[in-house]
Formats: sequence, structure tokens, C-alpha cells
Amino acid sequence: MLSIGEFAGLTHLSVRTLRRYHDSGLLQPAQVDPLTGYRSYTAEQIPTAQVIHHLRALDLPLDDVRAVLGAGDPGTRAELVARHLQRLEDQLARTRAAAASLQRLLAPGPVDVELRAVPPTEVAAVAAVVALDDVLGWYAGAVAELDAVVPHPDGPPGGAYDDELFTAGRGRVQVHLPTGEAPTRGRVRPVLLPGVELAVRTHVGDHDTIDVTYGELGRWVADHALAVAGPVRETYTVGPRDTPVAADWRTEIGWPVFRLTPPPTRE
Repeated sequence: MLSIGEFAGLTHLSVRTLRRYHDSGLLQPAQVDPLTGYRSYTAEQIPTAQVIHHLRALDLPLDDVRAVLGAGDPGTRAELVARHLQRLEDQLARTRAAAASLQRLLAPGPVDVELRAVPPTEVAAVAAVVALDDVLGWYAGAVAELDAVVPHPDGPPGGAYDDELFTAGRGRVQVHLPTGEAPTRGRVRPVLLPGVELAVRTHVGDHDTIDVTYGELGRWVADHALAVAGPVRETYTVGPRDTPVAADWRTEIGWPVFRLTPPPTRE
């Protein structure tokens, strides 16, 4: 039998940590003296103590640690740990995206915007009122449906997003593929996008920092005495359908605009 101090030395865990594991029900000592309260452990408990330590180092919740320790099936244990690791990966991705956004916001560079006249365009479209949290899943299904009925589009896919999607968390979304022969099949309908003047800024990479690009474009629009006149349009000139390399993705953000003041006249 090992004293708590000896056990701490063998596991490289502090006495305080071992007491905390005991109090939380994660690691019961092999024996507790009823008079002194001294805890004793066996050498067979060393691997369990170290497993707990590594699981807690990964911030695995106590209930999940208990579930891992109590699982008799190695596959179940592996699945529980894998789920938590995926949560950590997702959190790390969000942290990196937030850091990248802050870097761009704290050290802004030049904003390249193009004013582009876009003629009326025939497209095959899928549209619905969607909650902001559901947009990605809805978009994937809609694009898959469009690809199935428009095998040879006249250009890259695009989307139009009403302001309410961002301001109220729910709004109308439309994704489309340009084609002069749009079918009516399933949710797909032919739509004529009206001609419009767009202020266009290209977002490079995945969409984790696209909010910053939207902000840059909005600031440019305001600085140039332009007003937004309709839903934002996005065009996915290069995306996941073209390459798995997110750094190569290109998304054109186009805000329909009109001038608040007439342009100066030349004499």
C-alpha cells in the first residue's frame, strides 16, 4: 500500500490534486484510515490516476471523465474522447478566426472596391426563409439540388441575402446558378435577377473572417456617399466545389448601391 505522498511522487500529481480527485469521485483511494483520514493507494491505481490527469488537462468535463473511466468497451472510451477532441478543434478554429479578425481590425489595410454594373441575369434558384444558424446546412442542400438539375451552368454559384437574416437572425436566402435554361423541378425555379450597380469587394479564404470584409465594404460605401439598395449578393468564384484549399477560396460580396448625391459634372 502506498501513502498519498508516495502515490503523488509516482504519478507526478500533487497531493492536493489527488484529494480533489477523491472528493469529486474520480479516484477513490484503496483505503482511508477511519481515525486519521489518511489515504492509501495501490500501484495498480497509477495508470488510472494518470488517465484522469490527461483527460482533465484536455478540459474534459467531470461527468465525461467518469463516463470514460466507467466504460468497459475501448471503442466507447475512444468515441467519448474523440467527441471532446472535436469540440476542442472547433473551439480552436473559432479562436483563430477571432484572432484573425482582430488583427485585420486593429491594423486595417487598403480597401479595394469595384463599382460594377451587372445586367439582368437569368438563374436557376432555390429560395427560403432561413434562420441564421441554419444557413450553412440549408445552403449545402440547396446547392446540391441546383447542381443536380443544372449540370452545366453559365457561371459560378451565387446567393442573395436579405438584411433581416443578419439583423433579426432570420430572413430570406436565395442561392442560384446562372443559366439561360433554368428548369422548374423540386425547389428549383427560374428567376430573373434584376440589373443593378454593385459595390464589390472580394473576400479571400474561408468565411471565418467574412464579417470583417463586410464591414470594410460597408465603410467604403458610407465614405463614398452611396446607399445600399437591396439584398446583398455573394458570388462564389472559387469555393469548396473548386478546391479543398480554403486559402484559395474567393467570394465576391456585392452591395447594390445608388448615389446619395449626383456625381460632379464636367464643364
